[in-house]
Amino acid sequence: MGENRLGIIKLMQANQQISIAELSRLIGISTTAIERNIKYLKEKELIKRVGGAKGGHWEVIIKK
Repeated sequence: MGENRLGIIKLMQANQQISIAELSRLIGISTTAIERNIKYLKEKELIKRVGGAKGGHWEVIIKK
């Protein structure tokens, strides 16, 4: 898994309410790149969004 994707997961674990804009700023890539990486992580069932865009949060799924 790439460095950006690992960074996204770590930031989501630290702050479940983190926004795409904040992820973009902290990792240093565009919001579009963040969205592409989030799509990949969702497809691989590594993260999921619980609730809506405004009031929801991210869940990191730990597979064993």
